[in-house]
Amino acid sequence: MMGAAPAYTAVPARHTLQQPPPPPSAAQPPKVTWSPAVRLYVQRAFEQDNAIPGIDQKAMQDKLKVIITEAAESGRLEMIDWRTYPLPQHMIKQEREQAALYGAQNAVVTNMNAALPPTYDGAYSPPPQNQRKRKSPDTQMTLAEELDTTPPWKKNQITHGLEDRISGKSKAQSKKQKKIENMRLNAELSNADALQRRRQRFGHTPEPSPYLSSHEDSPAPTGPVVGTCETLEKNYFRLTAPPAPHTVRPLRILEQALDLVRKKWKNDHNYTYACDQLKSMRQDLTVQRIKTEFTVKVYEAHARIALEMGDLGEYNQCQTQLRALYKSHLGGKPEEFVAYRILYYIYTRNRTDLNDVLADLTPADKQKPGVQHALRVRSALAAGNYHKFFRLYDEAPFMGPYLLDMFINRERLAAMAAICKAYKPDISVHFLAKELSFYGEEDQDGTSDADAGARQCLDFLCQHGGEHLVERKETDVRFLCGKAGALFENARAAAFRGVDIKGQI
Repeated sequence: MMGAAPAYTAVPARHTLQQPPPPPSAAQPPKVTWSPAVRLYVQRAFEQDNAIPGIDQKAMQDKLKVIITEAAESGRLEMIDWRTYPLPQHMIKQEREQAALYGAQNAVVTNMNAALPPTYDGAYSPPPQNQRKRKSPDTQMTLAEELDTTPPWKKNQITHGLEDRISGKSKAQSKKQKKIENMRLNAELSNADALQRRRQRFGHTPEPSPYLSSHEDSPAPTGPVVGTCETLEKNYFRLTAPPAPHTVRPLRILEQALDLVRKKWKNDHNYTYACDQLKSMRQDLTVQRIKTEFTVKVYEAHARIALEMGDLGEYNQCQTQLRALYKSHLGGKPEEFVAYRILYYIYTRNRTDLNDVLADLTPADKQKPGVQHALRVRSALAAGNYHKFFRLYDEAPFMGPYLLDMFINRERLAAMAAICKAYKPDISVHFLAKELSFYGEEDQDGTSDADAGARQCLDFLCQHGGEHLVERKETDVRFLCGKAGALFENARAAAFRGVDIKGQI
């Protein structure tokens, strides 16, 4: 007979009171080691040169712990540039200044609340809802403009307390302002740290310049430089600081230098030398604040030489200064350069500035021959009268032909586009040469060869793709202008497409 199964589960008896060994746990996380950049940051924080009075080491240690812990927990420990990161003492100083500022504002608010009637609750009553709202014609105001023009308690009719009225800032604006201040401080500290590292790298501290200093300790202006240099010729160098007096020529030396430059230009025609010397003279006049009739002569001489060589960059600089000098009635040749200015704007097709020049002309200015000629050029081109324009080109006074030469080819193309529509089937090349002011080279007696002008006209036609439209009939050379309409119309459009001038006024 089989025995009955026991009603329990057998368990081995314990023979000791010791706790069973714990199961093998996971490997302990490795000890955190700071990178060399973090270590250098901590070391730099405790350097004596970076110490700030009133901030002890205990406060700096607490702040360092917060900075590094937050960076480690957020995973930004290796992303932060610790070489330029603000030091803890600077952060503590900024926080204390902000706390002092807010404490002063709270004190003002408390005093004013105590002076207000008991029935005033500090709330702002919005304007009536039926008041008409108008939108500004501006597209959108920037944040800085909005903060400057509209108090925070008037925006979106939100009720604010008395503190916002006194300080002029809401909580959101205060946070934004604090963020902007932090960014500005960080940038300043980064620049200062970079400068310090550069000094340490080269192993010396540069001596401060006797002329340049910071904004706080800069000396009061002592007036213009008084030159003592006796050298006639001096090369031009761009200044980065006020020059020493012994490197600047006084007025009497500059007058002799101008005569020397004019003689050398007449004999050698070396533009590199002349431009360098005249720029140096203009610089000496500027640093000495000399504005006399001689100043006008220097700028006029440089403008004429630059115009002759086609250097519109230097010409524009001189023309701009001459415009201001003429307003001071210091002499010179304003008639000549006003005419140049009108022709220049015709060349650049700058209608806005051209209209400004015309508006500034007085009735006396309009009676001067040079200005009258420039105005007639403008009128002829505006009317499309190419015949009148080329006659004015032949009669240009002063150095006007140099400016007219800059856009004469463009106007010849426009004239050819009109001639191809009016003259069909062909036209004499000699007639074209006369209409378009091709006269060839002048002889010693001042006369020009008509055949040379015709050859120049043929070269002009061939350069723009019209060589296959030239025919010789008996004793005359003819151009088939009836078939060249599209050719010169396209060339005219390309020539008037745009003008890019270096140094444009």
